[in-house]
Amino acid sequence: MISHPIVGLLSLITPVWAGIRYPDCAGGSLQSNLVCLHSPYSNAPGVSRLGLAAYQWWNEALHGVAINRGITWGGQFSAATQFPQAITTGATFNDPLVEQMGTVIGTEARAFANNQRAHLDFWTPNVNPFRDPRWGRGHETPGEDAFRNKKWAEAFVKGMQGPGPTHRVIATCKHYAAYDLENTGSTTRFNFNARVSMQDLVEYYMPPFQQCARDSKVGSMMCAYNAVNGVPACLDPYLMDTILRKHWNWTDANQYIVSDCDAVYYASNVNGGHRYKNMNYNTAIGASIEAGCDNMCWATSGTQPNPSSAFNARTFSQQALDKALTRQFEGLVRAGYFDGANSQYRNLGAADVNTQPARDLALKAAEEGIVLLKNDDNFLPLSLNGTGFQVAMIGFWANTADKMLGGYSGTPPFRHDPVTAARAMGITVNYVNGPLTQGAGDMNSAVTAAQRSNVIIFFGGIDNTVEKESGDRSGIAWPSGQLSLLQRLAGLGKPVIVVRMGTHVDDTPLLSLPNIKAILWAGYPGQSGGTAVMNLITGLASPAGRLPATVYPSSYTSQATYTNMALRPSGSYPGRTYKWYPNAVFSFGHGLHYTNFSVGISRSFPRTFSISELISSCQGDSKVRYLDQCPFTSVPITVMNTGQRQSDYVALGFLSGTYGPTPYPIKSLATYKRLAGLKPGEIQTAELEWKLESLARVDTRGDTVLYPGTYTLVVDTPSPGLANVTFVLEGEQVVLDRWPQPPA
Repeated sequence: MISHPIVGLLSLITPVWAGIRYPDCAGGSLQSNLVCLHSPYSNAPGVSRLGLAAYQWWNEALHGVAINRGITWGGQFSAATQFPQAITTGATFNDPLVEQMGTVIGTEARAFANNQRAHLDFWTPNVNPFRDPRWGRGHETPGEDAFRNKKWAEAFVKGMQGPGPTHRVIATCKHYAAYDLENTGSTTRFNFNARVSMQDLVEYYMPPFQQCARDSKVGSMMCAYNAVNGVPACLDPYLMDTILRKHWNWTDANQYIVSDCDAVYYASNVNGGHRYKNMNYNTAIGASIEAGCDNMCWATSGTQPNPSSAFNARTFSQQALDKALTRQFEGLVRAGYFDGANSQYRNLGAADVNTQPARDLALKAAEEGIVLLKNDDNFLPLSLNGTGFQVAMIGFWANTADKMLGGYSGTPPFRHDPVTAARAMGITVNYVNGPLTQGAGDMNSAVTAAQRSNVIIFFGGIDNTVEKESGDRSGIAWPSGQLSLLQRLAGLGKPVIVVRMGTHVDDTPLLSLPNIKAILWAGYPGQSGGTAVMNLITGLASPAGRLPATVYPSSYTSQATYTNMALRPSGSYPGRTYKWYPNAVFSFGHGLHYTNFSVGISRSFPRTFSISELISSCQGDSKVRYLDQCPFTSVPITVMNTGQRQSDYVALGFLSGTYGPTPYPIKSLATYKRLAGLKPGEIQTAELEWKLESLARVDTRGDTVLYPGTYTLVVDTPSPGLANVTFVLEGEQVVLDRWPQPPA
């Protein structure tokens, strides 16, 4: 008979959540009941003899409560606030806004759960760095920079889970680790072996997860489909135990790990999978649980795991089962699952969903995330003065609001597309649909509409049918049908504004087309995306977003093999991200304004630092547990709006220098801050705060090291920026974090 330390406690608990019902496990032995109770797969049937209802661990809320199998929509819960996708909010560089967004999503998710329309675990956020522009899920992430993703994750998880100790809901950082490929040729996410150097792993692929686990204490993590250096991520004790739980001390609240859906199935000897060590499914289940995975999601018919069978085959131990069970139920305890009416967040209900402040925040997030890429002759903002002014609005998403949501979306309370928003402003609109990919669509109608109009606004780019989960792109050129239509429209002699949706395509052809006066990138701007776009075009709001990912030339995809995980250039291999690739069409951090700014750095910032003094002063700070989190002297800056329009300004601080291992990155984002609402002539001061992690480099062993040398901080992009300061670190190098080595 199985004895378990919390069976006595569980037997006394009266279930207070009905949730989604599944076949009950009441009839079996205590042994089978415990396997069913833990149910190391996503939809747990529950055990009535222990007072436990069915529980669905799989709920989604990537940028708002989403439609998925764990969530029931209807009645007072027929809609939820749908914010812009993470790629667009990543462009805001506004962490307080991201935290507020996380708070709204967590609040609405808890309200759904309180009314038995969801449960308490939500598999969000996606914090994988956006390594390759072909990746179909890049729009789910905050962008390509590991530091930016780390800070975005910190803010979002804090908002989603709440300040504690009771969690509003349980957030889940995904996909751990080095996951950024859906399919290319015969290689799919189900069988891809990501070969990653220890240096790249620690420097690029791990920081967002380190933040989630070590520093933010997220309630849950999701292991990925892919293998990392030969071992499927969901079967890898090095990733899940050595790094995640031991090195990052992600054990203080018995947090749990869930697999991506069917990841354990595809680790076994099935067609299209890893066929790891030729394991059958039961053996893979056991290996996963023993390695530290506590819950297995399954999604496809025929892939449902049978944990009782695996347990009876002795592929995992009772001790491993006990750990997995304890971790998951402690998570529910910490979320107030068993607290009934006394739970801290139990009072949240329908009145807390789709509130006016949430709607206002969704619009603000879209406005702040849209990036102005080009604005010839200061054509924007658009003046609508004069009688008879007409605007041609042409393109596949001009009048289709659902496309603005992107993947993992729910039902918004409204859908404000650009045409609807323009007409609400009193603008006379001549609308024509446009092509998405090949073929120029109804070119004659588009030309006729354009000829009747004073200005042409073209809504192009790509959408979530072109880039999506399980669907990568093979190229990144502008869709040929759209480009043909744009060339025709630009040839009419009228000014053209291009608003690009989706992640990036090569804008090079547009930069040389006559009459294309302005280009904006909107990403996936959410439920209020159309209003945000028109507010920016007409000057009701001012653009200040910055690109969260590099815009590469279309030739990049023939130079960089998709499956090559290396960051640094080598031979004909061009390298990845703004840190290593110098020939971007638009670089990470690019973004124009309707005004001008000047930036100054205070002379009070020191020019010389002693490494030994930095370390010793930090070691005396009881609040700092890890050396890489030691605060570094903040940089005082002064920002002045020297133009004629009120605007936000994002101060991006990039570090460069010849310190640490070669090759040296072109530059690295080290600190940033968004300043709000600078009026013409106004001066604001701010402190650019950072930590030693921003100065450190990672060596080939994976150790994070603070090196002596000369450092230059440049504010803004491109170099030399609007201001810069050079300083020196003196003394001997110090290892801030010694990385555990994988087994031979």
